[in-house]
Amino acid sequence: MTEHPHPQPPTDTTVDVLIRILDDAAPVPAYAHPGDAGADLVTTVDVEIPPQGRVTVPTGVAIALPDGYAAFVHPRSGLAAKHGLTIVNAPGTVDAGYRGELKVTLLNTDVAEPIRLQRGDRVAQLIIQKVEKARFLCAETLPGSHRGEGGFGSSGGWAAAKA
Repeated sequence: MTEHPHPQPPTDTTVDVLIRILDDAAPVPAYAHPGDAGADLVTTVDVEIPPQGRVTVPTGVAIALPDGYAAFVHPRSGLAAKHGLTIVNAPGTVDAGYRGELKVTLLNTDVAEPIRLQRGDRVAQLIIQKVEKARFLCAETLPGSHRGEGGFGSSGGWAAAKA
């Protein structure tokens, strides 16, 4: 019988992010469950978003990311599934040099029902990721690839079936 090696515990991938609380009621972003990728952000205002309307809500926090990192603001899947609430520019990008309040532009995709949010409701998830800098090099031609210049619908999806 072959023994399987025990899986190695993951290396610590925690990064320190400085945070400034701008509203006394705003919590420090927190992960709801062990292993979660996103830390919850809340709104610090009561708001009603009309059908197909959008609104930008403050979160009451500002962060300082280390160089080489960015934060990405993602919609919460439960709000999207239950109420059609999403983020207009999902994911929103927070650059390492930004020090202002994190704000989230929410969109109600429902065509009939408004969405009401109260101060303290979780509205988004903040995901911190290491990012690479690119050096863009001009070239007269690009190397070939299997896909080539095929763009939207070129992999045989809906657009290809319609043709």
